[in-house]
Amino acid sequence: MTVLRPLAARYGSWLNLPAADTADTSDEDSERVRAMPVILRIERATPPGRTALLEAAATAAIALCLDERAAPGGEWHEEVACWVDGRIRKVARRARGAHWAAVQRLPGVTVEVAGAQARALLPGRIVDTPREVGRLQISGSELPADEPGPAPEGVPVLWLNPGITMSVGKAAAQVGHATMILAALLDAARLARWAGQGYRCAVRAPTPGEWAELCSVDDPATAWRERSVVAVRDAGFTEIAPGTITVLAQY
Repeated sequence: MTVLRPLAARYGSWLNLPAADTADTSDEDSERVRAMPVILRIERATPPGRTALLEAAATAAIALCLDERAAPGGEWHEEVACWVDGRIRKVARRARGAHWAAVQRLPGVTVEVAGAQARALLPGRIVDTPREVGRLQISGSELPADEPGPAPEGVPVLWLNPGITMSVGKAAAQVGHATMILAALLDAARLARWAGQGYRCAVRAPTPGEWAELCSVDDPATAWRERSVVAVRDAGFTEIAPGTITVLAQY
């Protein structure tokens, strides 16, 4: 969990801030901006289910961060640590066919859920984005909403804000943020249990009433302490207004 310690510290301080003070939209040096590419496999003839694809993306993001290669002394540690130390920005792109095969050769972790596949790649500076990734589309593909049924017992649930609309790519990035924040705050025993499940998670869309009950924006510390709920606040760079809570993760 060492690589996630800066994220735990930042979220921990957020728990004690008023909601209006938690969004960070400060300027960045474009040459230094880092991001994790998340590649979503969306074949034209056989597109995946939306929920399964989001679950694969969420699991892939945290699986890469907690991979032994990202631990201190591992070959990925420096890149992952530099990224986590700043904003945990992700850029989701879609791939199919030969382009999907090409990104498998880049450092990363691929996860499959119910036939849907997503690959989280080693984060780095956006200006250094590999050619195989840079040629992929960021937008342009959408998947219809589905009905995944009740969430399985014993795994974290990532609740999507029912009051906003997010593209598949945006939602994939947000659920990836959610699993990282959750892992950063879990105690060692619960994190080990989750690791034993391969960081499996469920993505679900609550009703507005369920969301209101879960989303304690005025008292996030109590939400974590009493219900193990963490919130993802968007910085507002794409699609969503700054400070919007996009996902609630509940263990």
